[in-house]
Amino acid sequence: MTNPDLQRVVDAGTVDAAVFALRPDYRAVLIAVDGLVPGPSDAASDALLREAERVAAALPQPVENLPHVAAWRDAYRAFGAKPQRTRNSLEALLRRAESGLPRVNRLTDIYNAVSVLHQVPLGGEDLARYAGAPRLVRANGSERFDTASGGDELIEHPEIGEVVWCDDAGVTCRRWNWRQARRTQLRDDTTSALFILDSLGPIVDAALAATADHLVALLTDLGPEVRVARRTLSAPAGTP
Repeated sequence: MTNPDLQRVVDAGTVDAAVFALRPDYRAVLIAVDGLVPGPSDAASDALLREAERVAAALPQPVENLPHVAAWRDAYRAFGAKPQRTRNSLEALLRRAESGLPRVNRLTDIYNAVSVLHQVPLGGEDLARYAGAPRLVRANGSERFDTASGGDELIEHPEIGEVVWCDDAGVTCRRWNWRQARRTQLRDDTTSALFILDSLGPIVDAALAATADHLVALLTDLGPEVRVARRTLSAPAGTP
């Protein structure tokens, strides 16, 4: 059974026309979940990450030549980012896999593992700390992004034209899927979350749906009261 509030969250999500103009092949899956039993990394999430590390180790090298990684590098260049300096989240995880993927908490471990296993960039936000609807836009440069540097908290602003996920309070993820804001990061006590799967042309619709199905199956195992709503956003028909 779907929680109506969760359905409203995903139904309100939008991708700006300027983003689709940049990449008409872009699709996003929004998955809102509540009833989760939170916690730190555990044996199950560790096993999932070890599986992801094995899969990453068997992939052809170099990583930047993998079709979906290469597509995201092109997308970053299209809005002015330098992919060698600011890597998309999928490429960053694949490069870390050799030395060991990070163990953060149960929810983050799950979505990082699914991202690597399916080669799809994937992010997670704490819905209790989210404000309004998720929106993917090209920034005007005034939006607030809360981050940290050298242990100090600070507010940054995206570059004009940068592709960012945001809510009513500011940027939740810079450069499409590069770095998340501190405000909405998943924590050990998170019980409701929003997950965003980003995909470009090399990932066909069936593969994207399979990635979402895998994530939902793993999340559903995290508690008897877990409820899920999901929605896919894509460019309107006729977008050049």
